[in-house]
Amino acid sequence: MEYVEAVLTVAQLVPAGSAVSYGDVAELLGAGGPRQVGSVLSHYGSTVPWWRILKSNGQAPEGHEADALRHYLQEDTPLLGSHQAYLLTGDGRWRVDLTAARWAPTDPEFDQIDVVAELLERQLHRLSVADDGMSV
Repeated sequence: MEYVEAVLTVAQLVPAGSAVSYGDVAELLGAGGPRQVGSVLSHYGSTVPWWRILKSNGQAPEGHEADALRHYLQEDTPLLGSHQAYLLTGDGRWRVDLTAARWAPTDPEFDQIDVVAELLERQLHRLSVADDGMSV
């Protein structure tokens, strides 16, 4: 399993009205970091609920705030700040209340994530061994 596929699989598990940070996803997978997760979602995330994965401070992905806010309101995601002003004028600061919205995977969801993480670890190990075998 490639890293892109692993990140997208976790993103699909996050339920409506919930959210996690990029770093949370990396931690669940045991690989990469917030920037790698953000990069995957930036390039390949259009087919998954990308708005449910965000910065650790609860801010929506840069440049996608209006689209994300529409999703958050539709899904009743807990928000902080003046999102109503943002909708009306484009001004106003708001963010997802990650304390209230943070996804807590169920045992079956953790089992799915563990399978994905294990497949990813095997793939990364194989790549590492292959790279070591090619070094001079």
